[in-house]
Amino acid sequence: MVSSSADQTLAVQVVDSMERMSGRHPGCRRSSARGAVFRATFTPTGAAAALTTAAHLQTRPVTATVRFSNSEGDPHTPDTAPVTRGMATRFHLQDGSDTDLVALSVPRFVASTPREFLELTEALRPDPGTRRPEPARVHAFVHAHPHLAEAVAQQPPVPASYACTAYWAVHAFIWVDAAGAGQPVRYRWEPEAGRTDLTAAQAATRTAHYLTDELHQRLERAPVAFDLRIQLAGPDDPTHDPSTVWPDHREEITAGRLEVTAPADGQDLRDTQAFDPTRVTSGIQISDDPVLAFRAHAYAESHLRRSHERQSR
Repeated sequence: MVSSSADQTLAVQVVDSMERMSGRHPGCRRSSARGAVFRATFTPTGAAAALTTAAHLQTRPVTATVRFSNSEGDPHTPDTAPVTRGMATRFHLQDGSDTDLVALSVPRFVASTPREFLELTEALRPDPGTRRPEPARVHAFVHAHPHLAEAVAQQPPVPASYACTAYWAVHAFIWVDAAGAGQPVRYRWEPEAGRTDLTAAQAATRTAHYLTDELHQRLERAPVAFDLRIQLAGPDDPTHDPSTVWPDHREEITAGRLEVTAPADGQDLRDTQAFDPTRVTSGIQISDDPVLAFRAHAYAESHLRRSHERQSR
């Protein structure tokens, strides 16, 4: 087991490397720097109640806060860039506590350990002259980590809308039922409007902030909905490696429906909040995925830096 001190040291190194990769932008997240926050309601179907005692997955609706974002650490990255999108959801439980679910628009993570992620961010550091990663460094990383070739090569599409994109939580979690039995699961938000991507020609006609603008306009007409799809692991499906995916034919259930209704009040204040995928509630446990456990340390380091930067303005 890696010590907390070692985790913290590595978190500092990772956040430093992410700053070298994307540049320093005081007051902003080191990843998913630009986003927008919305109000929502989550209504469980009850289909998960036999598998977990988690309060928000039983029968009663709960309110939620949702942040959509680009994955880049540069807040000036336009929405037209072919980068990963994020959907972070905070469920506000009836007892006053919260639990978070952080998801990406790709089905697998780009590293299977925190150390590999640090090495990848160093490989992706842009050349000062071209301001683009050096292909030779990226190829060397993939050559040294061939099991990550598919994850690193995945090319996120440019979505027509935040509302027309699927989002995967990429990590495995363990649901615990009333008898104490565990079931490994993975989460996916499936858009009720269907998945729709843009061609390169279509993306070229969009504005730099079109995803946020389009979602605001869409919400003026009607709420935006997502189904929370749960993939149940088979006996041999790995829970420790977020760079892999489980077979498509694994059993799935629909645990609930999220309805995004309007922009959140106090947008600047809410955008300073830190979503944490390890913020789970009773009935849900984090798996043996080392990247999942490490993200809490990296997020805390990023949040600490941007909080200090905002206070010093």
